[in-house]
Amino acid sequence: MRNVIKFTAAALATGALTLGLTACGSDKDSASSDTSGPLVVAASPTPHAEILTYVKDNLAKKAGLDLEVREFTDYVTPNTATEDGSVGANYFQNQPYLDDFNKKNGTHIVPVVTVHLEPLGLYSHKVKSADALKSGATIAVPNDSVNEARALKLLAANGIITLKDGVGNEATPSDITKNPKDLKFKELEAAQTPRSLDDVDAAVINGNYALEADLSPAKDALVSESPKDNPYGNFLAVKEGNEDDPRVAKLAKLLTSAEVRKFIEDKYDGAVIPSF
Repeated sequence: MRNVIKFTAAALATGALTLGLTACGSDKDSASSDTSGPLVVAASPTPHAEILTYVKDNLAKKAGLDLEVREFTDYVTPNTATEDGSVGANYFQNQPYLDDFNKKNGTHIVPVVTVHLEPLGLYSHKVKSADALKSGATIAVPNDSVNEARALKLLAANGIITLKDGVGNEATPSDITKNPKDLKFKELEAAQTPRSLDDVDAAVINGNYALEADLSPAKDALVSESPKDNPYGNFLAVKEGNEDDPRVAKLAKLLTSAEVRKFIEDKYDGAVIPSF
């Protein structure tokens, strides 16, 4: 039976305040300081928490790991909770996103092991192919800097737009140099992009949110990312200094086991791809 605690962004709404209080408080209050207790891991519901729950229910006990999974529905709170010690680790993000987050928020989160890739895709309820997008069509894209850049790069890789040479992970629509169909871009929180499909002509949607909306990157996406040399693999992460926590080491080994590879391949049918 699935035993997962669900949280929203409001669950730890005062992230900055929490960080401040932690800085003044004792490390004994941190969920990550007592390595004898359960390892609490913050995760997006799909597929991260599902993969962790598989590990918890099928592999953790034999490995001597007491694992607790907490679900969060946003891309901010898992990192602030890891930074302030409310959780011992998180599993939801990729390296470009983490680099940007650490830089902007002064956090000290580091990757431990890469587990999987969720290909980003372009979806539509109104057209059957990217070529069928009409002039002036509106495309919803994630509004956080890294995922917006990733979305624009996906469109550029498929000849829908052209971006400035050398544009990095902070690309925005202002970096578009050619836009033959005069596409408009609607910037939304990543979690909102699937819900926008009835209001826009198409939307670029992160793999985990596509899965939650019953969209298959392998079957429903008009175009999707290639897994080859893809820098957006999702990993287990901890606050710097906790990489050698024996509980984290056990979880890292389990997340990259043959059993987890088979679980991912069987359950997600190409929508989630093992990266180990």
